[in-house]
Amino acid sequence: MGETQKIGFRVVGTIKEVKGLCTAGHKVGDQIELSGHSSGGLCGFFYPDIFPYIIMLQFGGGFPAEWVADQDVVELECMDRINAVKIELRRIKE
Repeated sequence: MGETQKIGFRVVGTIKEVKGLCTAGHKVGDQIELSGHSSGGLCGFFYPDIFPYIIMLQFGGGFPAEWVADQDVVELECMDRINAVKIELRRIKE
């Protein structure tokens, strides 16, 4: 299998908070390169949940300006309410 072609903007996820114990082993400060083609090792339960936001950032989309202060950043939490992991997704414009 060859190398995946880079399309759109880079999206980097940073783990901001872990409540309880993350069974996937994610820790605060972990950084993960994410895209429509790569989960970057993010938990298999979390990645599909945030996939639409990854695609939005990767291809230049955003929320209405009155909803967010920064169109290049979104924070999301995994579905495990007891062991919730919070991730910040950031669009990198290079």
